[in-house]
Amino acid sequence: MFKEFREFALRGNVIDMAVGIIIGGAFNQVVNSLVNDVLMPPIGLLLLRADFSNLYINLSGGAYESLAKAREAGAATLNYGLFINTLINFLIVAFAVFLLVKGINTARRLAERRKEEALAAPSTKECPYCYTAIPIKAKRCPNCTSSLEPTP
Repeated sequence: MFKEFREFALRGNVIDMAVGIIIGGAFNQVVNSLVNDVLMPPIGLLLLRADFSNLYINLSGGAYESLAKAREAGAATLNYGLFINTLINFLIVAFAVFLLVKGINTARRLAERRKEEALAAPSTKECPYCYTAIPIKAKRCPNCTSSLEPTP
């Protein structure tokens, strides 16, 4: 059973998936910082709000200066500002993944096209004298020694 588990765990797909999850977690932190620290403050200023994360509807009926104070008091709140931040975060991650996949697909198509062109391009030609296949760049047939260059 241990041997089976080791074979499963050391398969390329499992290791690739583990690396992807680790990189995804790190990427998530970068995107969260981008959204919360770089994008949201200017957007908040444009909309005359300092920060979306502090937007909420108090369902308890009391008045609180901030979401943090409402949470400290145990008030029931509808935190639509945090939802807006999370939505913008999701859109940025989705767009970044889209660009990554698009780039990978473009590179893959380019590599396939180059491979097809290399396969389609002839690499040999026929000697007009002995009719054997010779390299396309040959200037003299290695079989019959005939000159393949046009005479001036």
